[in-house]
Amino acid sequence: MQTRRCPALFISAPGSNHGKTTVTAALARHHREQGRKVRVFKAGPDFLDPMILERACGQPVYQLDLWLAGEAACRRLVYEAAADADLILIEGVMGLFDGTPSSADLAQLLDVPVLAVIDATGTAQTLGAIAYGLANFRPGLAFAGVLANAVASARHAEMIVQGMSPGMHYAGGLPRTAQFALPERHLGLVQAAEIADLEARLAAAAASIASTTLAALPAAVEFTCAPAQTLPPLLAGIRIGIARDAAFSFIYPANLDLLRALGAELVFFSPLADRALPAVDSLYLPGGYPELHLRRLQDNAPMKAALHGHFRQGKPIVAECGGLLYLLESLTDKAGQRAAMTGILPGHAVMQARLQGLGYQSAPLPGGVLRSHAFHHSLIDTPLVATASGERLYNTSQGERIFQLERLTATYLHCYFPSHPSAAARLFLP
Repeated sequence: MQTRRCPALFISAPGSNHGKTTVTAALARHHREQGRKVRVFKAGPDFLDPMILERACGQPVYQLDLWLAGEAACRRLVYEAAADADLILIEGVMGLFDGTPSSADLAQLLDVPVLAVIDATGTAQTLGAIAYGLANFRPGLAFAGVLANAVASARHAEMIVQGMSPGMHYAGGLPRTAQFALPERHLGLVQAAEIADLEARLAAAAASIASTTLAALPAAVEFTCAPAQTLPPLLAGIRIGIARDAAFSFIYPANLDLLRALGAELVFFSPLADRALPAVDSLYLPGGYPELHLRRLQDNAPMKAALHGHFRQGKPIVAECGGLLYLLESLTDKAGQRAAMTGILPGHAVMQARLQGLGYQSAPLPGGVLRSHAFHHSLIDTPLVATASGERLYNTSQGERIFQLERLTATYLHCYFPSHPSAAARLFLP
């Protein structure tokens, strides 16, 4: 086993909406401002939090997911980051012990100490009891301490300190302010590129971190991993066009790394802005927010014609979630505004007020099974018959449908390509 050491911290909480992303971004920006190279990771399959974290640290942010990627891949990602990073930060998902696998499972696997971020709104001394429970619920889990978020006043901070148990490290608190709060919408945080004053918010949050004990580097952690396996060049000479703009942005960085490792050349284009496709052999239309850009997508007739041409030539297309919606005849947003999409696939999609699909699923594809995740607010009505359905990890109800038409594969599932490299490669092979 190969080993490397690097200061590291795992940022978690009792649940969602305690400020994990804000605190992780603040930590990353503070230490970056000190001239340190900070690498940040996000536990779970989330796409939106990593966009904020990437802006904060100035480095790519990868997902660490024990089910999607597996233990060996998670170990390798942090091990590789430790080669030149001065600090590694990992933001957890949901509450510390929520889910299977949980944030605690990942933190314990990597032996990275946990910092609990706890929203202090509506509580004072009891915050110490919550911190004590998190620290002691699981024996053997390294616990770095607690940071109070949304502290209302100096007196509020005093009462919080009074509730801390002996031996509990209290790192300090961040003030209750809208100055560095991160805006949200139906799938989670607003995309980083859409927050006009994001830099000011990050700077304000980083300045608050400077007054806590987290201004100093945490202790170093030893990271280990097995030697990497060499992948065969299954996509050598293949040019893959990848949609990437404000409407199509939900892309796992590990997916791109895998396609390159398999020999593919990646070319990015914008269905919103470009009027023609690049010269490519295959297309990848990932998820995102097409429902927020209905008119621009509808009115870009040259791009829709180019996609039809690519399809008629029998070239591969892989469309996930938002990409699937774009290939249908129409998409209607929550306000009832309807716009014509490409019409390559028959059917219509309508955004819903409530979440319609969530969770891990295995995607059975012609080349093998890819591990995947679904998270969407739309419903589709199509005469197409699914060639397969996802298999849910935690129950036996039918998973998301997988449609295949000629060389086009479309589904709500966001597939994690490294979970089965040869199956991913087959999707893009002409």
